Amino acid sequence: MGTDSRSTASAAQLEAVLPPAVDAMSTRRTVNGVELHVITAGDPADPVVVLLHGFPEYWYGWREVIGPLVDAGYRVLVPDQRGYNRSEKPDGVPAYRTDELTRDIVGLIATEACDTAHVVGHDWGGVVAWELACRFPEVVDRLAIVNAPHPTAYRRQLLSNPEQLRRSWYAVCVQLPWLPELACRSDNYRLLERALRGTAAPGTFTDGELARYRQAWDRDGALTGMLNWYRAALRDPPRLPTDRIDAPTLVVWGEDDAALVPSLAVDSVGFCATSRLELLPATSHWVPHEAPDRLCDHLTEHLEGE
Repeated sequence: MGTDSRSTASAAQLEAVLPPAVDAMSTRRTVNGVELHVITAGDPADPVVVLLHGFPEYWYGWREVIGPLVDAGYRVLVPDQRGYNRSEKPDGVPAYRTDELTRDIVGLIATEACDTAHVVGHDWGGVVAWELACRFPEVVDRLAIVNAPHPTAYRRQLLSNPEQLRRSWYAVCVQLPWLPELACRSDNYRLLERALRGTAAPGTFTDGELARYRQAWDRDGALTGMLNWYRAALRDPPRLPTDRIDAPTLVVWGEDDAALVPSLAVDSVGFCATSRLELLPATSHWVPHEAPDRLCDHLTEHLEGE
């Protein structure tokens, strides 16, 4: 279980990011022994949707999705996951194991007046969402994944597909102490800027948006917390049961993903009892930024399904 309180972020700060029609609040919730910063929007009586961001983003990466989901009749929770932006950044690599990240979301759902939620995850948020649906199926109504492989599918591709192994080299480099932090911080976070702009369609990330990301990356302990997700995953990789996931699952996949081979999308839906795969041509890894309207259409159709 967890607790809920107001955060110090002002309404004006949210209005600068979200459309004025979206009645959003910045809150702090203590779950699984850590304090998370969580953006909430929508009527508390409506069905809950949890949006989970990936690396190197924070809740802001979902800003184009929040309003349409609220308009469709959902209560939306968007956390900064542990280690990121305004959320707590516990010390040590073990604090970022996937089982801890997953329990954070179990606790977050428990702070609402509901027993279950729809869960949507992109990138690392998708990895957490996969594990949540597998290990805690009782809290997941419907699952939606955006460019994030099922961990077992990913492991199998690493062992059998040299192209995926080549695309994953950076995860090994991150294992070094302090040097990755130094490299990421160098030249005003140029490496992280390239991780976004260099793998997205031209114009996807504006200068103003990158300024917001730099502010989040520059918070005390944020870089180490963010990179510790990779360190923990390599040292203690998630090993999910191969039983099929019961929750109806939507997988949306930008086919021009520079880090993940497209076959991972097909392999991943094979772990679902009921699934739907939507491949987006000419779209990169950054689907919530490049194709938010299409993504919202797919999400609302999936979440409304019987």
